[in-house]
Amino acid sequence: MSALPQQPYLLRALYEWCVDSGYTPYISVRVDEHTRVPRAYVRDGQIVLNIGPNAVRNLHMDNDWVSFSARFGGQAYDIDVPVANVIAIYARETGEGMAFAALPGQAQTAEVDTEVADVEADTPVDASSGPPRPKGKPKLRVVK
Repeated sequence: MSALPQQPYLLRALYEWCVDSGYTPYISVRVDEHTRVPRAYVRDGQIVLNIGPNAVRNLHMDNDWVSFSARFGGQAYDIDVPVANVIAIYARETGEGMAFAALPGQAQTAEVDTEVADVEADTPVDASSGPPRPKGKPKLRVVK
């Protein structure tokens, strides 16, 4: 019997910790052909998403996918991210969180792109100015 991957369980636990602590959970995602996100907000093959309860609708995190609905530039999108493509999850306010090891054959980086596609369920992002940037740089530690 092979062991189940830990990443989906850690994602759900850190999401719950962020929300229970009053923090805003963000995920950094490696975008590929399996990732469904608005491509206009992808930078250098990555996108950072606010997945807080006030920013998304119908958030579902299972062992394979992170899925939700959100608005970008006033337009609604269904977002689907393979769990294996999540590079990190962290609290916007403190930068505390976890970065995940890359899959075999992929480069791992300890630095997470801080350009954010800030999704809001009720407040659209102004697409003409690009995604907003969070204040300060998140401080992620790689946990092995």
